[in-house]
Parts: sequence; C-alpha cells; structure tokens
Amino acid sequence: MSIYALGLNHQTAPLAVRERVVFHVERLRDALGEVKRSLAAEAAILSTCNRTELYLENGEPAAVAQWLAQYHSVAPEELAQYLYTLPGDRAVRHAFRVASGLDSMVLGEPQILGQMKEAARAAESAGTLGTVLHRLFQRSFAVAKEVRSTTQVGAASVSMAAAAVKLAARIFPSLREQNVLFIGAGEMIELCATHFAAQAPARIAVANRTVERAGRLAARFNGRAIELKSLAEQLHEYDVVVSCTASSLPILGKGLVERALKQRRRRPMFMVDLAVPRDIEPEVADLGDVFLYTVDDLAGIVSTNLDARRSAVEQAEAIIDTQVSQFMHWMQVRENVPLIRALRENAEAMRRDEVARALKLLQRGDDPAAVLESLSQGLTNKLMHGPTEVLNQSAGEEQRRLAEALARLFRSK
Repeated sequence: MSIYALGLNHQTAPLAVRERVVFHVERLRDALGEVKRSLAAEAAILSTCNRTELYLENGEPAAVAQWLAQYHSVAPEELAQYLYTLPGDRAVRHAFRVASGLDSMVLGEPQILGQMKEAARAAESAGTLGTVLHRLFQRSFAVAKEVRSTTQVGAASVSMAAAAVKLAARIFPSLREQNVLFIGAGEMIELCATHFAAQAPARIAVANRTVERAGRLAARFNGRAIELKSLAEQLHEYDVVVSCTASSLPILGKGLVERALKQRRRRPMFMVDLAVPRDIEPEVADLGDVFLYTVDDLAGIVSTNLDARRSAVEQAEAIIDTQVSQFMHWMQVRENVPLIRALRENAEAMRRDEVARALKLLQRGDDPAAVLESLSQGLTNKLMHGPTEVLNQSAGEEQRRLAEALARLFRSK
C-alpha cells in the first residue's frame, strides 16, 4: 500500500478510548522513529483531543494498527473496532478535510490547522517526513487556506470556549459574581480566558506548571498566577474551573475536589475539562455539587449554531475534490518515474551502441551518408523491436488495449 491514514477520532471513538492513545510531545519523536524503522517509509502523527491519526507512506496497515495498540498498552481487538484505515485518495481527501476544519467536532474550527502544522514539523524534525508526506501536508495547508478564504465555512466560528461560557451561564445567573480559574496556559486556555474575560467575572486566575507563563497570560486579563502545587489550598475559592494541560495524569482528583466542596459549604462548582487525557478524574462528576463537562459533552452545544457554515460545506467539498484529483495525479506521475528512467536508460544504451558502430564504420572509411542511414535504421529497429514483439505476442482484448496504447504513444492513427 502507498499513502494511507490510520487512526480514530471523535466520530469513531469515545473520550475514554481517545485519551488512551494520545501521543505526548515528549515521546512523539521516539514513536515516529519506531514507525519509520520497522513499519513505513514515511510517517507523521497527528494527536489532538479529538483524534489520533498516523499518516504513512508504504507499509502494512494491519501491522501499524497492531503497533498502535501495543505502544499504548491497549488490546488490539479492543482498539480495532474504533480504527479506520483510509488508503490512497481517501487518505488525501481526509487530510484536506481535517486541515480545512470539515472533520472537526466544531465545523470550521481553526485550531486543527495549527496542530497539523505542528505534526508536520515534528515528523520533519524526527526525519520521518519524506517527499510524499511533505507534499501531502503542504497541499493540505494550501487547501485549508483556499477553503477559508473563498467559503464561509470558518465564518463566525463557534468554539469550545464559547460553548463553555454558554454552559456556565446555565449554572450561574451572572458570571460577574464568580471567580474563574484556568489550569494550563496553552492556546485553548488562552481562547477560553478571552471568552470568559468578556463576561467580566469577579476574579481570574491562571495555574500552570511554569508560573512565569501563567503570569504572562494572567496579566492580559488582570488576573493572577498561581502554582499548580497550591491548587489543593486554593481550589475552593473558584466557582468556575477550566482545565487543558498536556499532563498524562489527572491534575484534579475526586478527593481534592470533594475537600474543596466542603470548604465551599456545598456551593456549586462548574468545571470544564478540555484535556485529552483528562485533567479531572471522571469520578468528580459523581459529586452532587459539581457540574463537570468534557470535550465530548460540549459537542451538542457547538452543533446548534452551525447552519450558516454548513451551507458552505458543499462549496468547500468541491474545492477539496479538485485538489485531491491533482494530488493523486502527482502521485501517479511520481510512481511512473522509475519506469520512465528505465526506458530512457534502455534507449540511451541503444543509442550508444549505434553511435559506437557508426564511428567504427567512419574510421574504416565508409561513406558518411551510408553510415548515417545505417545508424538511423539500426536505432529505429531497436526502439521498435520491443513494442512490436509484445503486440505480436498478444491476442484478443489484451492486443486491442496494447494497440490503442501504442497508437497514443506514437501518435499513430
């Protein structure tokens, strides 16, 4: 198999499965190296809260699926029911749709494009991004730009952050009286902080492993930075908690949240966990005064305001169809390169033989005109011998197809 994509996403697998196959940044380079050494000629891994996908050139999908399960200590038969394998043009179309935001939980969301660019950079740094996947990703970025600039797919973006604010408004009559805590300092938290700050909450704080980074983000919203290790002492002060870190283990456990609720005298807490794997233990949702939402829970909220963008999807799909055809044509031309090279080398060998024979005749004193005539006839005979022999040895439908192909090749009627 040549180019293909293998993975799972929010449409095929629940959060509990997706978080088990996340590739963390610190291990991504080693994982790519493993795939390149034994499973594929080229490899790139896209791992986000909504999907884990491997884009590969050559190799066997079944072996890659087996490796994916073993790498994450998941039973292969358990993972298999959630996986999809997309070969050839289906893989190309999928990559273009993902980059354009057409395959996202939030239609047209822009974050995925940055995540795909980061996946390409990581593969290039690891030495696993070759000619084919480099071309695939670069075309994906160009297609995404065309879709966003010529259609309304990304207009009036409805983000997870906006959905979180909308949910919080269901719990609290006014966010102006609430204290909001953000855990993490990445792009998603920055987006959430922007949306919540627009509601003018009573207080904003940012907790992060790196206090300096938390401080820079908090300063933008007149908030304060706190250390992650101080969450146990300060969590009870916050009515709204939004978390999205790259931690491989939960940051907020059920016991910690339960103690905070006791200090709050059972005043409700609204919590949003946008991380995959989850930052907040799922058991926290069992606590009576906690309203906990995950990325999957927000799907219903963000889907209610997408009608305007859905009307532009057909136009976007048409753009993608055209670009897929062009990419596959490039793939086919590339696959013909070894054949073309072999044909040229064969013809060049024939030419050298005839020229060498002609030079000997000239050195012997033969008439130059006769030598040239002999050279041209010899070269013609050698070039035509192979096609003529194959045509004469064929019969029936095969002969008809060969005759048509030869007529096209030699422009013969």
